[in-house]
Amino acid sequence: MLDIKLKNYLSQLFIIIFIFATDRASKYYLINLYETGTDIDFYIFSFLNIYLAWNTGVGFGLFSTDANVFYHLLTILVVIINLILIFLMFKLVGIRRYFIAMILGGSLGNLFDRINYFAVPDFIDLHIGNFHWFIFNIADIFITIGIACLIFVELFSKNINKDKNETNIQ
Repeated sequence: MLDIKLKNYLSQLFIIIFIFATDRASKYYLINLYETGTDIDFYIFSFLNIYLAWNTGVGFGLFSTDANVFYHLLTILVVIINLILIFLMFKLVGIRRYFIAMILGGSLGNLFDRINYFAVPDFIDLHIGNFHWFIFNIADIFITIGIACLIFVELFSKNINKDKNETNIQ
């Protein structure tokens, strides 16, 4: 039993480290390009380009501010949320733990940037014509996927439990 738990914890730790490292590597590469004088605004497809933007807010640039008291309060809030995620990862069972690990890996990547640069480098720009979605990064992708999967599992598991209960009642 202990061996299975250890394997689960190690696989969750691997997910967190993989996402954190992938996020850091992508940001490190683009920041180095920028610091060497390369213009970080190039198109990959007609709907996707790379454009370096510094986000001082939370996800997708919401609540962007200068580095002041409000920024530091947001950073403290992010730290508290990460601690809650770590607690949930140990408390939850099943696949939910892995989705929490995805969210935590991305969140730690962005937290590192908030502490190190006082902003998070975002660079993926999706757009259709002149309509641009929020600019985001690799960490944001995994945070969003993890949250979407958690919501899906919660909705799906509630329906299964509801169907089982209705069948047992009849």
